[in-house]
Amino acid sequence: MGRAEARRAQQGSARRAEQKAEKSGIRRFFTWKKLLGAFLGVCLLGILGFIGLYLYVDVPNDGNRDAQLQSNVYKYADGKVLARAGQVNRENVPLSRIPKAVQHTFVAAENKTFYQDSGVDLKGTLRGIFNTLRGQGKQGGSTITQQYVKNYYLSQEQTVSRKLQEIVISLKVDNKLGKDKILAGYINTSYYGRGAYGIQAAAQAYYRKDVDKLTVSEGAYLASLLQAPNQYDWTLATADGKKRAQERWAYTLNNMVEMHWLSPQERAKQKFEIPKAPKPLPGMNGQTSYLVTEAKKELFAQGVDEKSFDAGGWTITLGIEKDKQKALEKAVKRKLTDDLDPKRRKVDGDAQLGATSVDPKTGHIVAMYGGAGYPQHYTNNATRSDYQPASTFKPLILASAMENKAVTQGGLPINPNTIYDGHNRRPVVGGSIPFAPPNEDEHDYDKITVQTATNNSVNAVFAQMGADVGLDKVKDTAVKLGLDGSKIDVKPAMTLGTMGASPLQMAGAYATLDNHGKKVTPTLVTKAVHSVNGVDAEQPLKDPIGDQVLSRTTADTLTSVLAGVVNDGTASQSVKNTAYHAVGKTGTSDDNKSAWFVGYTPKLVTSVGMFGESPKGGAQVTLKGTGGGGRVNGGGYPAQVWADYNESVLNGSTGADFDLEAELGAGVPPTPTPTPSATPSSTPSPSGSPSSSPSEKPTPSGRPSQSESGTPTGRPTPSQSSSVPPDTGQDGGTESSGTTSGTGGRPNSGKGGDNLPGF
Repeated sequence: MGRAEARRAQQGSARRAEQKAEKSGIRRFFTWKKLLGAFLGVCLLGILGFIGLYLYVDVPNDGNRDAQLQSNVYKYADGKVLARAGQVNRENVPLSRIPKAVQHTFVAAENKTFYQDSGVDLKGTLRGIFNTLRGQGKQGGSTITQQYVKNYYLSQEQTVSRKLQEIVISLKVDNKLGKDKILAGYINTSYYGRGAYGIQAAAQAYYRKDVDKLTVSEGAYLASLLQAPNQYDWTLATADGKKRAQERWAYTLNNMVEMHWLSPQERAKQKFEIPKAPKPLPGMNGQTSYLVTEAKKELFAQGVDEKSFDAGGWTITLGIEKDKQKALEKAVKRKLTDDLDPKRRKVDGDAQLGATSVDPKTGHIVAMYGGAGYPQHYTNNATRSDYQPASTFKPLILASAMENKAVTQGGLPINPNTIYDGHNRRPVVGGSIPFAPPNEDEHDYDKITVQTATNNSVNAVFAQMGADVGLDKVKDTAVKLGLDGSKIDVKPAMTLGTMGASPLQMAGAYATLDNHGKKVTPTLVTKAVHSVNGVDAEQPLKDPIGDQVLSRTTADTLTSVLAGVVNDGTASQSVKNTAYHAVGKTGTSDDNKSAWFVGYTPKLVTSVGMFGESPKGGAQVTLKGTGGGGRVNGGGYPAQVWADYNESVLNGSTGADFDLEAELGAGVPPTPTPTPSATPSSTPSPSGSPSSSPSEKPTPSGRPSQSESGTPTGRPTPSQSSSVPPDTGQDGGTESSGTTSGTGGRPNSGKGGDNLPGF
């Protein structure tokens, strides 16, 4: 072996020695024996700790919930008391009074292993503790025994220490009481909504009968309620809530079949028994009933526990201003209900009205009208979203067009001065589905500006505009403004407002326009404080004012455009008033089942919707003939209620001016234009506006109106043709300035009205 080889061998030996020493050092600390010992040590400590906890925690002698029950106080914005609620309805019954099949519904719904388990679901409980530590709030997985312990002995707080107490007490209770006593305790202490604690109170609240008369179907519904009492309450539930309640009911019965407590034949015979409407609590009538219910919904949506809330101790301040609330109620009475006589006219009994009034700067709901109140009418008309908003949706199409910098089929930018073809039943160009909607009363318009089309609610124009913008983009804008995207089908008819929307949602959309494009989510609750053992804790609430969802230019331009509807359009007869500045839009849906006016002043946005609803079954019916008249237009009762309310709350004041950053629309005085030359020019200006302006006052062809001079006005006469850009042959027409004659730069329009889809 040479020197080189010897040196390499020596170096290799040294490296192996180092590696061996290193390994032996690591193993010195992490041998498998030591790891196993550590694991067993941790397990032993855990076991000893649990044993210590088991010995330390005793089952309380009695429950503590009764001592905590209080009333909830609801206040107006100024701090004066609106209502007190939270009276508790509780009655315990022995298990022997509860039919066996009804007992089984609770086990099938909540804890199928109840009769076999030890009172604790360790897997579900550990998952709940882990998620609590991660800050994910309430988690399922508790057994009936654990829920009974939580209801009767402990609080509803979600903490690890409370959960550990629950485990220990549940094990002891299961061993001490037995399954029948635990089940009876659970059924008697659970909260079912409507202020009802225990199955006897629930049986009366929902079915007007004693517990021993309940059927298995009714029992399955009551058992299903425990998962979400207010959401599954049939009278208060949304369409989705009703669907989930029925799914939970079916799940319970199917589990009973699986557990051999119900035969497949008996299961097939079961019919969902719709519960009866609730009896109003003392003082919970009129508008108070709607306000209290809506306030609770808002709080539950923001994470307040339903059972904890109904146990009381809350002080809830609403944005409702008492003077405005009373003014709205009086306006509805003066302008609508005093005019109705259901004994003489059956249709008068079908008329429902809902309204929401919002401060656009704060987002607070300052007044709300929901209907006749409990018990005459449980559905809150201000928040219901099952009727079409019709033409009140059209401004959102123009907003989407401007925000997306959309162009006509001829390639010209869309703005209030853009010229469109307004002919009746004009086929939409560029859409994926053939669509040629009728105008109101089949009225026929020639080339008209978007401003004039808005004033007169011309369907042909907005149907084409929707295709020009793109229906997906229109929907996206509507959702950003607060409408429910799940109710908007992306089809051409959506341009006529055929989706469902509530007065509350439409108030939010228009409030965003009034707030210069900054999102407004109308909110009823402004402050909520919970007092426990003398300690007040304020519930954090979401800010009603959100991000900028439209540019200020777009929002302010829409405000300017909507001035034309009030000054010269479909709302002019009811709303036009020089005492205050107002803008808005009318709407009347298909078959006259709904009529709307949504309008605003610089400081107040109010949405009024009128709906035809059959007292029997709640089906949508026509409003035609209400009050002894013909068609009910948005410019009729809804606009009259709106105007009366605003006149009252403004107290004769002229109010403030709109602070607009807009260059177009009826609310902007016209820029002086030079006298047109003998040879007209059809070349648009760089801004997209044409160089000349027609003095247009379009009326339906064949039905000309008389001008002040006695000369018929309608389609442009030959002498006027020099001011109207020639037809380029492109769908969507050419643009014009849209500046029109009339005072104050407001565009004149033909006599318009609302009818058919989208007017």
